[in-house]
Amino acid sequence: MSAQTPKEFKILLVDDREENLLALEDMLEQEGRRFVKATSGNEALKHVLKNDDVGLIMLDVQMPEMDGFEVARLLKSNPKTKDISIIFVTAINKDEQYVLKGFSQGAVDYLQKPLDIHITQAKVNVFEQLYFYQQGLKNSLLEVERINKQLERFVYIVSHDLKSPLSAVITILSLMQTDDVVRQHPELQDNVEMLSQASMHLSDMINSILEYSRQSATQQTVEEVDVQELVHQIAYLLFPPKHIKITASPDLPTLKTRRLKLQQVFQNLISNAIKYIDKPEGAIEVGAVRKGDFYEFFVKDNGPGIAEADQQRIFKLFETTQNKAQGQESSTGVGLNILKMLVEEQGGKIRVVSEPGIGSTFFFEWRA
Repeated sequence: MSAQTPKEFKILLVDDREENLLALEDMLEQEGRRFVKATSGNEALKHVLKNDDVGLIMLDVQMPEMDGFEVARLLKSNPKTKDISIIFVTAINKDEQYVLKGFSQGAVDYLQKPLDIHITQAKVNVFEQLYFYQQGLKNSLLEVERINKQLERFVYIVSHDLKSPLSAVITILSLMQTDDVVRQHPELQDNVEMLSQASMHLSDMINSILEYSRQSATQQTVEEVDVQELVHQIAYLLFPPKHIKITASPDLPTLKTRRLKLQQVFQNLISNAIKYIDKPEGAIEVGAVRKGDFYEFFVKDNGPGIAEADQQRIFKLFETTQNKAQGQESSTGVGLNILKMLVEEQGGKIRVVSEPGIGSTFFFEWRA
């Protein structure tokens, strides 16, 4: 069940003089508002910690034992109370340095005593509207997050359940391809081959969707990653054909990051390059350049290249190009979208520079 936006606006009034609290409450009282009163800084802190729905604090600066500045500082240092709006109410000097001190301690506004009733009411009205907007936005984000998690679980369960029967189909088709009866009938053999390719394509798509649903839910630890070693491992495990050479720059960095996420980006880009290279001598190069808080990595190949019209489209979910992979494999249009999500999760960007017939270079930023 989603969180509800509060129907009332709770204001904490803090002043060491009881008559000032009563006057302020009388000035601000209206339907939908509730007031909590405190006559000291310590009492104010207790009220805030006990009431987690305080929307605004009207805080007197001059109080014995603990003044308003100290109360504000303590509230802003606590993650549970740091976002509560504070208006300082003061009878002392309006000097710029004094006002700046209040803002540095967490105040969002100042009111000078004696209070002007119209200005005071107008300012509190603004903070009330802002509070309800913020609460509505917070609850909307929580609801979106809840729905996304439900969708991720649904996608994962459905995709996982599809794998078992599909694996059986692929196994049967593989056996049929070697069957003597099938081999004696070229048309039947072509049909079995077509079904086998379609099944493998569907299997790739299911695996990609499983990765898509996992990537936001998987909790991975930050560890030290030697990127050069990582690239060499990926290149070895992908078993590239003998005519394709993969080289990694000797100055690739060592990062503290989530290894599996970075590995997924490199593995997808390198395997795509291997899959699409159409030259007698294939070349894939991996390198990096430091750019401020990020490293910009690149994976360059001498494959068929990507048409300019497709260079932005390929990063969208289920979008593919007309390029044909070697071995008649086909793209699901999911992998590059996942990479885009992983890179943007780091605060970086992914892009491609490509010239049809010459090759492509994929660049992506990863936090250093």
